[in-house]
Amino acid sequence: MIKRICVDMSCTIIHNGHVRLLKKANKFGKVVVALTSDADIIKYKRITPELNFKQRKEVLESIKYVSEVIKSGFYITDNFLKKNRLDKLVHGSDNSNKISKNKLLIFPRTLSISSTDIRKASYKNIKRLLKKI
Repeated sequence: MIKRICVDMSCTIIHNGHVRLLKKANKFGKVVVALTSDADIIKYKRITPELNFKQRKEVLESIKYVSEVIKSGFYITDNFLKKNRLDKLVHGSDNSNKISKNKLLIFPRTLSISSTDIRKASYKNIKRLLKKI
């Protein structure tokens, strides 16, 4: 039986680190992305996502490693995995989900890339452009 592998993501700004994580997860079974709701991104990350849930979902569904995208809260629980018939949770090394250890696969984060870093670089570029106006 093919396992259903959950990868929880916010993907406020999707980048190659996300794609690499999805590719690794795909080796363990069908990848189901638990995509954080806009409300939970605002609540926990204290930012408004650059792309709304529907837009982020569309981008993720276009990635060949992704079988399905479902809405989730910011944190994944054992109950969420059970309710959605998910066998494992794959997460980067910054995992803060409180789930059973036997349900968790941790992969190292991709170095030198994050949505926060991209956001900071964009902010610097915008500041430079505004100075020219």
